[in-house]
Amino acid sequence: MGCCTARCTLITICVLQLIGTVERQVFDFLGYMWAPIIGNFLHIIFVILGLFGAYQYRPRYIIVYAVWLVIWLVWNTFIICMYLEVGALSIKNHKKILTINTDNESWWTNHGYGCVITYNTTTTANGETHQETSNQDCILDYEYVEIIHAGIQCLFC
Repeated sequence: MGCCTARCTLITICVLQLIGTVERQVFDFLGYMWAPIIGNFLHIIFVILGLFGAYQYRPRYIIVYAVWLVIWLVWNTFIICMYLEVGALSIKNHKKILTINTDNESWWTNHGYGCVITYNTTTTANGETHQETSNQDCILDYEYVEIIHAGIQCLFC
C-alpha cells in the first residue's frame, strides 16, 4: 500500500475525525449538551464504519460514510450559524435544541480560556438559593470555542 493513495488519505482523515470527535464528546458530556452528545456518538460509529470500508475495500461502507458526512456537515453548519446568530438563529432562542430542554450550558461557558468566574448567590423569600455565574476577561468566548470545534469538523468533512 502506497503512502499517498486515496485509501491512505481516507484512513488518515477518519483517524483525525475520531480524535476530534472524541475530544468534542468529552466536553459535551461535561456540559450535558445532549443533542451534540448523540450526534457525536453517531459520528463516531459512522467514522469507524468508514475506516473499515477504507481498510477492507468495502465501497458500500464508504458510501454510507459519505452520506453521513453530508448530514454531519449540515449539523455543524447549523451549530456555526446558531452561535454566530445568522438570520433568525440565535443561541438564546435555540439552546433547547442542543440541550434537549434540560437548561444546561456548554462546558466552555464557565471554563473558557482565561476567564475569571464570579459566583453570585441570591436567596429568595422562600429560602431557595440561586447561584448565577458570570465570566470576565475571557481570552476566547465560549461561542468561538464551539464555532472552532464545529469548523474543524466541517473541514474534515
